[in-house]
Amino acid sequence: MYLPQDDHVGISQRILDEEAREKLRSRIQALLSPEDHGGFILRTVGCEATDEELAADIAYLRRIWQEIKQRSVGMFPPVLLHHDLTLAQRVLRDLVTEDTTSVLIDSRENFQKLKVFAQEYVPQVNDRLTHYTGDRPLFELHGIEEEIQKALARRVDLKSGGYLIFDQTEAMTTIDVNTGGFVGARNFNDTIFKTNLEAALTVAHQLRLRNLGGIIIVDFIDMDDEQHQAAVLEEFKKALASDRTRVTVSEFTQLGLIEMTRKRTRESLAHVLCEPCPTCSGRGEIKTAQTVCYEILRELLREARQFAARELRVIASPSVIDMFLEEEAQGLTMLSDFIGRPVSLHPESGYMQEQFDIVLM
Repeated sequence: MYLPQDDHVGISQRILDEEAREKLRSRIQALLSPEDHGGFILRTVGCEATDEELAADIAYLRRIWQEIKQRSVGMFPPVLLHHDLTLAQRVLRDLVTEDTTSVLIDSRENFQKLKVFAQEYVPQVNDRLTHYTGDRPLFELHGIEEEIQKALARRVDLKSGGYLIFDQTEAMTTIDVNTGGFVGARNFNDTIFKTNLEAALTVAHQLRLRNLGGIIIVDFIDMDDEQHQAAVLEEFKKALASDRTRVTVSEFTQLGLIEMTRKRTRESLAHVLCEPCPTCSGRGEIKTAQTVCYEILRELLREARQFAARELRVIASPSVIDMFLEEEAQGLTMLSDFIGRPVSLHPESGYMQEQFDIVLM
């Protein structure tokens, strides 16, 4: 964060270690020349940044401020002086590193805009921008569509035959590791160890891909060998080391769980690309047709006692109507006899399984 009117160098209050705070403050001050004006506040996300990355951010923020001042000359409010970067521009600024060989752009218009942006703000990546003109869509060519589907799926398969189950709630995210097929008692410990090692790498990758944050619980397969536990934990921490988002990882608990936190930077991928299911309202499951039948029977009794209709008509999904015509036919007949009025059934293909209406005739 740039403070153009203040020479103060501040460190995020979330960094509690006073020695670490002073080291970070000294690093920032070393990157500032005496003739430069303005101060900075280092956020927690910048704690792991290199001096080169910090220097690039300092230069970028100063350039933005100079442009804002230039645009403000002779202007009268209201006038827009600055707007946030587009997604593509943020990718160039934040994600392109020395390890990036090229950035493929399939739109000529976006390619030209990003070339101008790179020349002004991130010249070090300008030579890596490439206009892709191939026939196959970029996402298909590099398997991006498949990765998106994996990132939205509850189950992620491992090459070893095991799989992961992701469950995201408001409070936390839980990840369950499973072996899949049982290979026999003799080699089972080795299978567990191999599956957990592969799962450690995949979980770290999926956390970044799904942008999961907050409290995360990873339930690795139980391991009796403490050396295996230590190796899996070490592999997991090593895989998380490349995560640009701040992560804290605990040791294995007595229940064989790994508790960790990952800083929330923005909404998770699932929240960005998806919305709650209108059928289950985000629960992930729906009531059975038989359960809905019992609800309808209770509602029919309430309606019959409250209103003097000559007939009651049930409008429901075909699956519920089929249940009334087969397994629950006797229950519907007994209720009709009890209330002394006929009950007719009308299937409606547009109704969800939990949806129904009772019409008084």
